[in-house]
Amino acid sequence: MPIDSVNWQILESLQKNARQSFAEIGRNVGLTSPAVAERVKKMEDSGIIKGYKAQVSYHKTGHQLKAVITLRAFMGRLKPFLEKVREFKEVINCYRITGNENIIMEVVLYDQSHLEEFIDKLITYGETKTHIILSNVVDQGPIKRRG
Repeated sequence: MPIDSVNWQILESLQKNARQSFAEIGRNVGLTSPAVAERVKKMEDSGIIKGYKAQVSYHKTGHQLKAVITLRAFMGRLKPFLEKVREFKEVINCYRITGNENIIMEVVLYDQSHLEEFIDKLITYGETKTHIILSNVVDQGPIKRRG
């Protein structure tokens, strides 16, 4: 499905606030509410729009730390890790990557002792490096059109 300039405007609006009404988006892009709804439905059906979710503050849920942890898997331990990682409640994002490390994870933790416990789980799979996040410079940045 092609993404024309109107669809990009709709995508930009939804990325800023996915809860706004189709009527409000329509006013901003020059379409009727049903026309916006039809375009959104087509983008959902084609997989351009993958879903909608709430952004939750990790601080407000009692988590004091957010970190990025890389893992360089031991020989024969990558596949078991890939099967296990979905069970770790601390992991909010996990990527398999190229380079010296195999995995990069974004995690939220209650405190330093929770971090230590989590690292103890990981070290059976490989070498880890932990980077504590001090602040977000860009948070959930929107995907923008080319050019």
